[in-house]
Amino acid sequence: MAQFGALSLVPPLLAIALAIVTRKAVLSLFVGIWSGGVILTGSIGLGQTFDWIAQAIGDSVFHAQIIIFTLLLGSAVAMMWRLGGSHAVRNWARDRLDTRRKAGIAAWILGLVLFFDDYANTAVVGSTMKDISDHLEMSREKLSYLVDSTAAPVATLAISSWVAFQLSMIEAGYEATGLAQSEIPNSFAVFLESIPYNMYAILAIVMVGIIVITQRDYGEMLTAEHRASRTGKVTRDDARPMQDVEAELGEPNIDDPRLTSFFLPIAVLIAVTIGSALYTGYEPGASLYDMVTGADYAVALIFGSFAMVASTYLLAIVYDLLSLGECVDTTIDGFGIMLTAVTILVLAWGIGNVVAPVEDGGLGTGAYVADFVEQFISPELLPIIVLFTAAFIAFSTGSSWGTMGIVTPIAVPVAWGLTESHTMVAVMVGMVFSGAIFGDHSSPISDTTVLSSTFTGADLIDHVRTQFYYAATVILVVAVLMLVWGYTRITPYALLPVGILALIGIVYGLSEFDASRRGIDPTTDTERPEVVAPED
Repeated sequence: MAQFGALSLVPPLLAIALAIVTRKAVLSLFVGIWSGGVILTGSIGLGQTFDWIAQAIGDSVFHAQIIIFTLLLGSAVAMMWRLGGSHAVRNWARDRLDTRRKAGIAAWILGLVLFFDDYANTAVVGSTMKDISDHLEMSREKLSYLVDSTAAPVATLAISSWVAFQLSMIEAGYEATGLAQSEIPNSFAVFLESIPYNMYAILAIVMVGIIVITQRDYGEMLTAEHRASRTGKVTRDDARPMQDVEAELGEPNIDDPRLTSFFLPIAVLIAVTIGSALYTGYEPGASLYDMVTGADYAVALIFGSFAMVASTYLLAIVYDLLSLGECVDTTIDGFGIMLTAVTILVLAWGIGNVVAPVEDGGLGTGAYVADFVEQFISPELLPIIVLFTAAFIAFSTGSSWGTMGIVTPIAVPVAWGLTESHTMVAVMVGMVFSGAIFGDHSSPISDTTVLSSTFTGADLIDHVRTQFYYAATVILVVAVLMLVWGYTRITPYALLPVGILALIGIVYGLSEFDASRRGIDPTTDTERPEVVAPED
């Protein structure tokens, strides 16, 4: 069986580098896949390239389900726009959320509440807050950061689809240790012990709070926020938003927009998704925990988004706003506004096929990286090594779940073999979560990054570039804290407050430094700018 070694890193790193330099995500992803085809076949590789792209949908029911969910969400968004729901919520929020700070806090809190699935989180929070943040002239890059940096982190700290998957990986890791079944702890108990060590997720959520409360920014986010604040442009002039409902659909022809046209579909999405998830996880005698961890969240999201579309049809008929034919036309238009997002998702999954294990027809990127770093392991440095290994694999493959599937079954037996400590195993779980989420937040080929940009209407590469400064800040603080833990074994409950104080100091220090060198204010205006209210 062919082994490709360091060459297996070329396709994902090429795609990421091209995306950042050219800002052309579709082109960059395709070139990355094509380079993998050339490496695998030793020839022009176009046949293999298109095989991988086709397999991204045809070989994965889950991927097909996410595409259906995304298209249905596009339909619902289009219907809500045509029914005037977006205008109604913007008018409603004008007096209640009258500053960027209030809007940011609202997005942050809403993201914390919707912990059960990161896809649903990005869809609901992005769709709910986009028109509000646009009205307050908050940059789309900023809203994407608020959504993305809350959705996945909170999903790893509560009962969710992420935790259900990681529990199975913990079990697989313990099976590889050779321990007797009676000596293996309950996987959920290990997960609970891992929570304080999942420092990136915890501190990423805290970082969002610091940013929205202080209204301080640095790096490219400072540029984006000053552009939006001073010029009213929520995206840069040559940006390519993942969706632009107003440009695609025009102004709705509704004289009296109703809040029901916005909030009812959102409520239906949440209620049906949660209900369907519990239903798919139900078996006679199952506890609530069993139902949550055994749920099929992809199916639940499809049911929820379909019910959301159906509710918009019902509103159109009850309020006599659109005919059935107009509803169908709007549904098709809604599919169209998600075309870019679906294209990038498919290509991102195609890269996933390129870097898959060799026995599955890929180049074996994850296994190569994992094998490489095993040479440098010591008990004190093990958490840092696992953290950055998971981060690099997630960054390169664009898959948090794939990263967990690769790293957890390796890290658990290594941790047990070095220390024979269940606590160290829990630390490994926290580090895998932390590294996987950071890699996701930093990678333009991550599906959650794509969806966050989609539902907030941001340019994908602009979102990645602006978010990276904050994600890198958090991961560096986590690395320092875990280095201290490795040599001192200080309780993480003492280290986390230190990390929070460090983040506050860094945000204030870097925002002042960056603004000073540019000759601008480190904060954007917190009061809503003077905006002429649209005529009724």
